[in-house]
Amino acid sequence: MADYMVYWLVLLLVATSMCTTEAAATTYNVITFGAKSDGETDASQPFLKAWASACRSFQQSKIYVPKGRYLLKQVTFTGPCRNQIKVQIDGTLVAPDNYRVIGNSNYWILFILINNISIIGGTLDAKGAGFWACRRSGKNCPVGANSITFNWANDVVISGLTSINSQLMHLVINSCNNVMVRNVRIVAPDLSPNTDGIHVQYSTGVTITGSSIKTGDDCISIGPGTRNLWMEKIQCGPGHGVSIGSLGRDYNEAGVQNLTLTDSVFSGSDNGLRVKTWARPSNGFVRDIHYRNILMKNVHNPIIIDQNYCPANQGCPHQGSGIKISSINYENVQGTSATEVAMIFDCSPTNPCTDISLRNIKISLANSRTKAKSYCKNIGGRTSGVILPDNCL
Repeated sequence: MADYMVYWLVLLLVATSMCTTEAAATTYNVITFGAKSDGETDASQPFLKAWASACRSFQQSKIYVPKGRYLLKQVTFTGPCRNQIKVQIDGTLVAPDNYRVIGNSNYWILFILINNISIIGGTLDAKGAGFWACRRSGKNCPVGANSITFNWANDVVISGLTSINSQLMHLVINSCNNVMVRNVRIVAPDLSPNTDGIHVQYSTGVTITGSSIKTGDDCISIGPGTRNLWMEKIQCGPGHGVSIGSLGRDYNEAGVQNLTLTDSVFSGSDNGLRVKTWARPSNGFVRDIHYRNILMKNVHNPIIIDQNYCPANQGCPHQGSGIKISSINYENVQGTSATEVAMIFDCSPTNPCTDISLRNIKISLANSRTKAKSYCKNIGGRTSGVILPDNCL
């Protein structure tokens, strides 16, 4: 009798284990919820229904988007959820042809108040050309939409995603913690306005690695409140470089601290390594920044700190930037500059840049025997190794 009960107990444990494994692998296919993969039928509600089912499940869930094209209007995926969710995208998500449909909402795809979310694969096509044309024409245009945004999200993985032709920024990480962005590809024309590739602000512990960004604005833009940001193996260009800022538009502003960019290549970009602050009072700061092993290929302004940003001379003429810049390290930055002045340090007269370090900088003027130049104002620091162009620290 005892052996018999042990036998059934073992069977029960095995069965329970099998059910748990199956539950842990629960998949919610958007097709099951009514999505059509024709790129013409609105799939917004099927996607939201699949999300709702996955979000309320107590087991780990997977939302699956098969191959095909899926038309999405503005969608918000809201947490908190009860479990870890993986969104596997094998298809392409497309915006409506009418740019005003998503252009009045500030965002196209929004994830908010979510922990433990993974976005794997897929392509986002925001069809931004109509919106850019509207802006160029000077007509009454909508505010525009960022393609994919994460607000107040923690433990996020974005891997293998492609984003093309965003109306505005492609990927926004705002008020998040512990985010991994890897092997993403971002593409927009070099004259598409404000199409930043990846924008990070008020976030801690973000890693961006192995990504290619070709766009009309900053490849990566870094806003206030960004801390512990690691960027590695980035291919940037065309675009406006990797930019800290603009900062200091507001007086009370969180600082930027502990950023690293390493093993990256800039090709034909309008800037390389840029820090940009408004020329007005502010209590913000930039410190502990590390650039190393960077290759420049025909880049405008390969190294630039600009603390006199004052577009249209509105609200900031004849003032000094309050942003305090310190402890910025440039190491092993090499390549060619498309501008005669390859290094620009135009720091604040009221808050000079301090503790700026240059080590092994070799930047020559592209297609010219003329030596590249450097410009320094209100800056203090140190150099070591070979420095070309001749430094002015």
